[in-house]
Amino acid sequence: MQNIAKLISEQLRNPNELDISLRMEFGPFETVHKWKRMSECYEFVGARRSKHTAIAYKDAIYVFGGDNGKSMLNDLIRFDIREKSWTKTGCMGTPPAPRYHHSAVVYRSSMFVFGGYTGDILANSNLTNKNDLFEYKFHSAQWVQWKFTGQEPVPRSAHGAAVYDDKLWIFAGYDGNARLNDMWTVNLTGENHQWERVEQKGQCPPTSCNFPVAVARGKMYVFSGQSGAKITNALFQFDFESLTWSRVCTEHLLRCAGPAPARRYGHVMLAHGRHLYVFGGAADNTLPADLHCYDLDTQMWSVVHTAGDSQIPSGRLFHAGAVVGDAMYIFGGTVDNNVRSGELFRFQLSNYPRCTLHDDFGRILKSQQFCDITLLVGPEQVPVVAHQAMLAARSQYLRAKIKEAREELEKRIEAGEEKASEVTYKSKPQLTVKLTEATPEAFRMVLNYIYTDRIDPTEKDEDPASPATILLVMEVLRLAFRLNIPRLRGLCARFLRANLCYSNVLQALHAAHHANLHCIKEYCLRFVVKDYNFTPIVMSAEFEAMEQSLMVQVIRRRQQPPAKQPPALHHDCDEEIIGTTLEQDMCVFVSSGGAELADVKLRVGSTMRPGHRSILAARAAYFEAMFRSFSPEDNIVNIQICDTIPSEEAFDSLLRYVYYGDTNMPTEDSLYLFQAPIYYGFTNNRLQVFCKHNLQSNVTPENVLAILQAADRMRAADIKEYALKMIVHHFGSVARQDAIKNLPQPLLVDIIWAIAEEQQLDAPLPLQPRSLPSSSSADTLTDDPDYVRHRCGK
Repeated sequence: MQNIAKLISEQLRNPNELDISLRMEFGPFETVHKWKRMSECYEFVGARRSKHTAIAYKDAIYVFGGDNGKSMLNDLIRFDIREKSWTKTGCMGTPPAPRYHHSAVVYRSSMFVFGGYTGDILANSNLTNKNDLFEYKFHSAQWVQWKFTGQEPVPRSAHGAAVYDDKLWIFAGYDGNARLNDMWTVNLTGENHQWERVEQKGQCPPTSCNFPVAVARGKMYVFSGQSGAKITNALFQFDFESLTWSRVCTEHLLRCAGPAPARRYGHVMLAHGRHLYVFGGAADNTLPADLHCYDLDTQMWSVVHTAGDSQIPSGRLFHAGAVVGDAMYIFGGTVDNNVRSGELFRFQLSNYPRCTLHDDFGRILKSQQFCDITLLVGPEQVPVVAHQAMLAARSQYLRAKIKEAREELEKRIEAGEEKASEVTYKSKPQLTVKLTEATPEAFRMVLNYIYTDRIDPTEKDEDPASPATILLVMEVLRLAFRLNIPRLRGLCARFLRANLCYSNVLQALHAAHHANLHCIKEYCLRFVVKDYNFTPIVMSAEFEAMEQSLMVQVIRRRQQPPAKQPPALHHDCDEEIIGTTLEQDMCVFVSSGGAELADVKLRVGSTMRPGHRSILAARAAYFEAMFRSFSPEDNIVNIQICDTIPSEEAFDSLLRYVYYGDTNMPTEDSLYLFQAPIYYGFTNNRLQVFCKHNLQSNVTPENVLAILQAADRMRAADIKEYALKMIVHHFGSVARQDAIKNLPQPLLVDIIWAIAEEQQLDAPLPLQPRSLPSSSSADTLTDDPDYVRHRCGK
């Protein structure tokens, strides 16, 4: 059985997403998404500054240049992550001239500084942009200026720089007269130093300056910046392999994603894992202090909610940031009243694997496995198969239709008109529901939303504003009203408002009128009668072909616009998105009402829990393999994790994760579920990571003995090793607890061995000199640094 589950897991899951070697680590630990103020850089080390650069090399952050409000700087200061202290960095050679708005990147064991603005600010003399390139070698603390032959980039400041494929890439900036959007590259290896201009393809960002760049997954990302009248909050990506730009556009996706950060300049953007983090900058005369995150997997923006005890930095611009390990550091910048800052803040990033709930449900819909209901859609009754549990969880209308159909089926079976069919992997659904009021194409899109919380209306036509796409979304909107899915209703309405234009508004008006979509009809009328829209629309051939009643309404609306309605009377598909998400609907489904549609029972010890084959199979390869292979006797599935039967509370936590991705659980449940992702074949180890962090944060000297016994009983080697380490580190307090007297002898032996290993690592060198090996020379032994220190008495 376990072999079958493993086989299916390998076939259907991405092995790169499942880290089976996840290890427990011994503290200290930082709270995820917590801001923490670090040691300030005092004047005797380096001045407060802005318009500088910060890069990460090994366990340190290096800050170069900038301005302190009075003059430009060219010092190099260093913050040691482990020591949590600032120092001046010694330098050999000639450093770059004092400057700001330059760029700095790390390649191998060197930092490269390019361009920037230099001169005497106070005297207003020798102010100029530069295009020089300096290398700082960390090992020798030496500055070296590179010399070039041939063409070079125009001198510039406030540009972007990145390293990829052993090359330095320079993009855009300001040359003193105009903003740029050209790109140059130079190979950082070899002896031939030659700049090369890049022929960019695709949708290039507008000319811009004071923007950040970040590199992730073979692409360079640019967000916002100073672009004059063209400034936007658009995110652009550059593919290094194809040398092609594209705007990251997700407006065509109907889903409730957070908005992109407001347009801004002077901000930072840093890459970590699958995320891009944007902080600070000047956004339309404000200095926001919120942190935004873009997920490269889901292509969604979100505001990062910080931990409650965070020391959040104030809003600022022209600061600098770097990522070291799982932490982001923000240093300096200009704060309110044009004051330069010397503050350093640390933000603990999360490296949680992505939630695959939507993907898992979408995959089982696409595969049509374990479908238990057929929907006959439209006047022609086109069959569409689905899963009762998913439909009932997301739509009260469909839930009522399913209930009626089940009652009718039971009556036919009792009357002998139909036989009850056994539910198997290959059996066709016996239950049918008619939806004659829906069109098959629109219903399939609604069905995709039910399973994944998103739809893409541009799959057939890439233009979101094409008349065909607009009419399809209007049909989806009509169906969302019928099926009572408020959130989809709001998403459709927002999409239509965003994509109405001259070429589609009259068709949209006609369709909204006949579908009784009053809110969209009203919006179309308002669009048509606006001063700058009215003349070209009424002069078009489409207006001439419009039916008379609608033409009269347009003319009357133009002559006498309706009075503005108070907020309480706004239409029910206004801008605000209301309604519940997939996670919220599945949570309600589990907690109340889902049992009536259960088709299996899950036994934990002496307790039964209702379950649904389709949901269990969608989320876990173990259940998928089981239900594909055979039907459990009496539809009862015995639950265990490895060789252990979890507690009822732990299994409830597991069900919450399976049904709606919930990862909140007590520490005791985390102990049981630590190995569940491997055993059940989840898509990735997201649950295991949350369990790991939960245990690391909440195992204390007071409960560590109980954790040790449970880990030993469950054969959870990582957790047991972690508990032993904590016992050794807090042995004085742990040894005085009464619980240690009740430990089994093997565990006491484990503790003794752990103490012995710890002491062996920290043991001083022996007092007696070691004897020479018979086959070695004295030089071999005396070159041993530990032996030399011993002989010298150090």
